[in-house]
Amino acid sequence: MPKSSSNLQLPPPLGRDAALFLDFDGTLVGLAPTPEAIEIPPALVPLLSDLRDLLGGALAVVSGRQIDSIDRFLAPLRLPAAGEHGVQRRDAKGHMQEQRAPDLLPILDIANELARVHEGLLVERKHAAIALHYRLAPQLEAVCRDAMSRAIAHDPQLELMHGKFVFEVKPAGINKGIAIDAFMTEAPFAGRTPVFLGDDTTDESGFAIVQPRGGIAVKVGSGPSLALHRLESPRAVYEWLVQARDLLAAPPAPADKTPPTESPRSPG
Repeated sequence: MPKSSSNLQLPPPLGRDAALFLDFDGTLVGLAPTPEAIEIPPALVPLLSDLRDLLGGALAVVSGRQIDSIDRFLAPLRLPAAGEHGVQRRDAKGHMQEQRAPDLLPILDIANELARVHEGLLVERKHAAIALHYRLAPQLEAVCRDAMSRAIAHDPQLELMHGKFVFEVKPAGINKGIAIDAFMTEAPFAGRTPVFLGDDTTDESGFAIVQPRGGIAVKVGSGPSLALHRLESPRAVYEWLVQARDLLAAPPAPADKTPPTESPRSPG
C-alpha cells in the first residue's frame, strides 16, 4: 500500500556501490506546459557525467520520453537509458533494444480529433505509444480519459496509463520496473544497490522493483507512494545529486595509525 506524504523520509547519502536510475520530467527537470518547453539547468549535464564516472558507469535515465529526446536535451551526454517506459532500452554498451510498435493509427486518429475539437490538448506520437497531454486544459481530464479508454477497450495488447496531465496508450505489460530489472542483470549495474528517483504514478513500478532488492526508492514531490523516501522538487533532487557527487569524489578518510596505548607495567 502506498505511504502517505508525511511518512516518507529524506534519502540517505548515495553509496559507492549504487546503481542510480533517474526519471527525467518532474525529477531531473521541472515540468513544463509542453514536452519541448522544459529548461535544462546549465550544470546538470556535467553533474550527471561526473556521477556516471564515479559510479563506474552505473547511471541510467528511465523515462516516458523517447531516448532520442533524452539525448537531445542532455547532449553531448549519452547515458544508458530506457525510453517510453521501457519500450526502448539502450544498455551501457550502447546496444539498443526496442519493442515492435503496435498499430496505433486508430488511437492517433481519435486523439487528433479530440485535440481538434478541444483547445489546449497536445498529441504526442512516439515509437510505440500515443500520449494525449492536457496540462493546458486540466478541466478536460475526464473527457480525455473516457475517449482514450474507449479507444483501447477491445485491444488487449494495449493499455492506458495515466501520468501527470497525460493519458498514454502503450503496449501492455511494459513498465519502468521491468526496464530497471533488465539493467540490474547487466554490467555495470549488476551486483549494485539500485536507487531510483521518480515523481509520477508511472514510476511506482520502479519503486516496487528496487525496494525488495534492498535498494532506495525516492518519490519526488507530493502524493502517496510505495517509496520510503522523498525529495520535494527537482531542485531538491539536483542538490541531493550535487551532495552525492561531492561525497563520492572526496578522498577516503585516512586510517587512524595511532599505535595503541600500552598499559603501564607493574614494578617488578
